[in-house]
Amino acid sequence: MTNKRIRVSFIALFTTCFLSMGGQNPVPAPAQSGSILIMGATAHLGNGTVIANSAIAFEDGKLTLVADATTIRIDRTKYKTVYDASGKHVYPGFIAPNTTLGLVEIEAVNATVDYADIGQYNANLRSLVAYNTDSEVIPTVRSNGVLLAQITPQGGTISGSSSVMQLDAWNWEDAAYRVDEGLHLNWPQMRSFGGWDTGNPETKKNDQYEKDVLALSRFFEEARAYALQPIPEVKNLRFEAMRGLFDQKITLYIHTDNAKTIQESVLFAERFSMRKVLVGVSDAWLVADFLKTNHVPVILGRTQSLPSREDEDVAQKFKTAALLQEKGVLFAFSNDGFWKQRNLSFQAGQSVGFGLPMEAAISALTLNSAMILGIDKTCGSLETGKDATLFISEGDALDMRTCQVTAAFIQGRTIDLDNKHKQLYKRFEQKYKQ
Repeated sequence: MTNKRIRVSFIALFTTCFLSMGGQNPVPAPAQSGSILIMGATAHLGNGTVIANSAIAFEDGKLTLVADATTIRIDRTKYKTVYDASGKHVYPGFIAPNTTLGLVEIEAVNATVDYADIGQYNANLRSLVAYNTDSEVIPTVRSNGVLLAQITPQGGTISGSSSVMQLDAWNWEDAAYRVDEGLHLNWPQMRSFGGWDTGNPETKKNDQYEKDVLALSRFFEEARAYALQPIPEVKNLRFEAMRGLFDQKITLYIHTDNAKTIQESVLFAERFSMRKVLVGVSDAWLVADFLKTNHVPVILGRTQSLPSREDEDVAQKFKTAALLQEKGVLFAFSNDGFWKQRNLSFQAGQSVGFGLPMEAAISALTLNSAMILGIDKTCGSLETGKDATLFISEGDALDMRTCQVTAAFIQGRTIDLDNKHKQLYKRFEQKYKQ
């Protein structure tokens, strides 16, 4: 018990010291109070179109002008703020799907981890209410252009529901952009991993696979039968959370990687007539035709990882996006965990080096993600009438060498781009200058 108390005390002290470093988070921005005009930037609209010399204006949080500046006459005096963005680039705000951002602060400190709960079928759990707008990780992600995120639970067979959040808010109510838009299912694995700490890290066949799939099928059949009752005699919270699956009001996100389980899980979802999206899908390149035929969107896992098989091309992770683009499969990029979302655009950039067209990569970070998450009517591309959620970068935002975000806006609000990393940089820059 003494050693345990020492460990707990050390972790608490470490957490306090860590969280106190670098000052406070930026204050959330107030609503847009005057019209804004951005002139001269190369605008990447998110739908594959590029305007080399653009004029972009917005007022009351909505885009009012997206045009080629060489073809129109603009009275700059009508705008309260004018940005001269000549030589710079403008993008729609990047969207990070499938992330625990705001649900975990320090992975080694359990008190700051809130993305999972005990149990296997946790359809009634909502990531929305656990989202922490005071996370010091969020400003570091915003600084690289990620302005919206799908906050996603993990663990169990059914993890719970995800929500889309905009990343500048006082509390989770303010941050909510689309609430409880989908349920997350971790499809049973056909093979299990022994684990490095067991001395036998090799994978082996999961003898329980068929039983697990059968149990899952029975659970969904019960949920569908429950959903057919307008007013059930006894309310079941788990089944209540699943009602929207059977009339396609919400999406079933299926997390799986193997080519065979990809196909089985898709056919499973079709049996219940559910709107489905696959997440992770390391083997998507092997079943691209199947995905296209069945109109299944895909949220790819991180590209910066090794192949899953010894005989695969070592660069297969980088090539998968280009292959899906060629086959006509709707896909988006995602990255692991929470703090790694700041590198999301660089994951897409590496796929560009392996055959994916630049504007297709930008679409996979913006409009594609918005379409998959069901928010494309209001964001995901630079079009008049949509939310003014965008940012300005000094250079190519998909290249870590040139990406430098100088201004960002969420629904027209001018976002403070300061963060702990920048504060620590300034602090120690002063130290070593002395």
